[in-house]
Amino acid sequence: MNPLEDRIGYKFRNPLLLAEALTHPSLRHETHRSHFDNQRLEFLGDAVLQLVITEHLFGHFSAEAEGMLTKLRSRLVSREALTVHAAALGLGSYLMMGRGEEASGGRERNSTLADAFEALVGAIYLDSDLATVRRFVLGQAAADLAQLVEEPTDINPKGHLQELLQSISPRSPAYELISQSGPEHQKTFVVRAVWEGIELGEGSGRSKKQAETAAALEAMREKRWEQVQIATLPGEG
Repeated sequence: MNPLEDRIGYKFRNPLLLAEALTHPSLRHETHRSHFDNQRLEFLGDAVLQLVITEHLFGHFSAEAEGMLTKLRSRLVSREALTVHAAALGLGSYLMMGRGEEASGGRERNSTLADAFEALVGAIYLDSDLATVRRFVLGQAAADLAQLVEEPTDINPKGHLQELLQSISPRSPAYELISQSGPEHQKTFVVRAVWEGIELGEGSGRSKKQAETAAALEAMREKRWEQVQIATLPGEG
């Protein structure tokens, strides 16, 4: 387990907690070992994540109302966000799981990775204290937290772009994957937003969704659709 402990920057006093966090339920089903998988730690880790993120948002976004804080928290603790964190740590390669689950692609499954990340958070909390697990969680979420500060928090960039464009033409923007690079646990995706044959913007991120959001933000900044006369758009006039 030492390589993973190096990655997460935490040395477990009780290694069994880490082993439990990395044990997929499929292994219990195959080996008939009861009560040793990561589901209980996942339950605990989910609550710890919610607390840490809620506390951080409450302290750093003092001007936002409850509804907006709830939306921001949902964004930070979504399955996609947790999957990205798990992939960045390479958690999939450390999981212990049944042969059937592994053969079916279990190590790369989003739900499996997100659950494992929550279980890891729960294990760190039990092995240490709230201050320690807070440092870990906020460290993993640092890029997402920085993005919250940079991006408008009152809109959904992709949804807002679609509304703007559909007021001009019934067509919705499309998001095309240009490239993906890097090792499996640290992939970078590059996506472009295209509408009516116009390349509106390009963005990158640690997931396709993050890259699409970045592309939508650039599209709204550049407003390249304004260079095209409505009358010349397909289906118009």
